Amino acid sequence: MSVPFKKINEICAMAKVTLSIAEMNLVTQQDFILTKNKIIEKVYTLFGNVNEFYKMKFEKQYFLPKEIFTTSAKISRGENYQQLPWVMLDYPRYFKGNDTVAIRTFFWWGHFVSIHFLVQGKYVLPVKNILITLAENGEIAENFDIFNEQKNHNATWFLCKHHTPWQHSFEADNYLPLHLFTQQQIKSLSFIKLAKKIPLQEWENIEIFLQSSFLELLQLIKNASFPNDETTL
Repeated sequence: MSVPFKKINEICAMAKVTLSIAEMNLVTQQDFILTKNKIIEKVYTLFGNVNEFYKMKFEKQYFLPKEIFTTSAKISRGENYQQLPWVMLDYPRYFKGNDTVAIRTFFWWGHFVSIHFLVQGKYVLPVKNILITLAENGEIAENFDIFNEQKNHNATWFLCKHHTPWQHSFEADNYLPLHLFTQQQIKSLSFIKLAKKIPLQEWENIEIFLQSSFLELLQLIKNASFPNDETTL
């Protein structure tokens, strides 16, 4: 059975896909993709360096539940967090049922590098109590900087208000500055997820930003009375 010529033309017209001038410029060039791959490789190197710093500080200075170190660090990547590439370092990364202790370092193409501290399940109450006490004592200032005496423009910590902890953008429906939360609002949270970010334009400062932010989180963890408090080395 033959298909009428007119029908073939109609099918071809429906199936035709065109590229804009900007799209054509990109698809015919290799440099963009090759440069992008080099950048991702450098993010991996940066996160590898940062992870060594994280491990050193945990092993030598801080006492935490032993079980959260049963899983080694992991660096992963993807191409489509809100349609943009990303790289992620998790350390520590303890996920067991609803019990979670994780520090997630996140590179998001075109946006920022951020650090997120998440506790759920049996670990959430000790951290929540610390934040409630800080709110009660009026120690959550606009430039939230309770762990570090040196204030800087990256000092603002955010607290997650979303119903899920797996979003990493800083939109108002996900994160708000911690100082905006009342004691009652903190009490009502089912998990605690604190975060900071630094724009990619400050690339030269990213490593020291992550190190100092990590130390601030460790100072918070150090003061928490976690259940079954077996300790590390």
